[in-house]
Amino acid sequence: MVSSIGISALLLLTSAFVGAHTPPKHAKVYFVDLKEGAVVQSPFQVKFGIDGFGITPAGTTDKIRHNAGHHHLLIDLNQLPDLDHEIPRDERHLHFDQGETEATLELPPGTHTLQLLLGDEDHEPQNPALFSDRITITVE
Repeated sequence: MVSSIGISALLLLTSAFVGAHTPPKHAKVYFVDLKEGAVVQSPFQVKFGIDGFGITPAGTTDKIRHNAGHHHLLIDLNQLPDLDHEIPRDERHLHFDQGETEATLELPPGTHTLQLLLGDEDHEPQNPALFSDRITITVE
C-alpha cells in the first residue's frame, strides 16, 4: 500500500512539472531595431526578437507550447501586469496572437515606454516570466 501511494505521488508530481512553461535561463525577448532613447515618426515599425525559446500562435495545443509563446507589447506601463494571471487585453497590452514578430505602431507625439512580455497559449506569462527591458522612446 505504501509503495503504491508513493508511486502515485511521484507520478502526480512528474505530471505537474511536465506541463510547466519554463523557458531556459538564457532565453530572452528584446526589440530588434528599436533602442532606448530612439526618436521615431508615427506610424513606425517595431520588430520583436527572441533567443532561446520559440514563437507559436496563442491557443497552440501540441507539445511545442511548452517551448514557445507569443509576444505581448506593453505600452506606457510603469510595471508589469500580474504575472500569475492572464495578460490583460486593451490599448496598453497588445496581443500578437498569430505569433507575429513585428508590428506597425501609431502613437501620439510624446514620450512613451515599450516592453515585451511573452505569454503562453492561454496568454499567461511563462514561469519565470520572459520579458524585455522597458525602453523609452520619443514620438515626434
